[in-house]
Amino acid sequence: MSNEIYLASCIRQFEFYKSLGEKAMEQVSEERLFWQSDDTSNSIATIVYHLHGNMLSRWTDFLTTDGEKPWRMREEEFENTLSERASLEAKWKEGWNCLLKSLNEIQATDLEKIIYIRNQGHTVIDAINRQLCHYSYHIGQIVFLSKLCRETDWQSLSIPKGKSDAYNADKFAQEKKIQHFTDEFKAKDAS
Repeated sequence: MSNEIYLASCIRQFEFYKSLGEKAMEQVSEERLFWQSDDTSNSIATIVYHLHGNMLSRWTDFLTTDGEKPWRMREEEFENTLSERASLEAKWKEGWNCLLKSLNEIQATDLEKIIYIRNQGHTVIDAINRQLCHYSYHIGQIVFLSKLCRETDWQSLSIPKGKSDAYNADKFAQEKKIQHFTDEFKAKDAS
């Protein structure tokens, strides 16, 4: 696989998970964005605030400075300080904009360079993969909490329960083609 294909695929993956988080949170009332099942659990808002802090720290000056910035206050990210949907959405947008801007500036020739996170060396490929896994983990939490908070009338973000056979039949009825799996979701969003 060429480095350009890898970078393009990573960008699409990040955009896909961003979209999943947004679609999940859109289904939740403002009040439920801040709900915690108990004092040791995170709310959706807390997870968003943590993602925001991590994204700004990791992706600001990605190729030139340590990914754990001295100005980051990680422990504060887990104190539920956001109190309204607008502030949550602003943090979400700022974090993702920082990530996507930085990722779009990476050149294929940068992928084997070494960058540091807490003084631990990573190739740029490893650092990208690390963050892709980290963010998808937290997006999964957001989706789970959103579904839990919604209780009824949840709009599935993937193949709805009980629809796998019909979905697969439709897919196998089509000609084989090469496309990124996220293309299908972008087409749904556009319609």
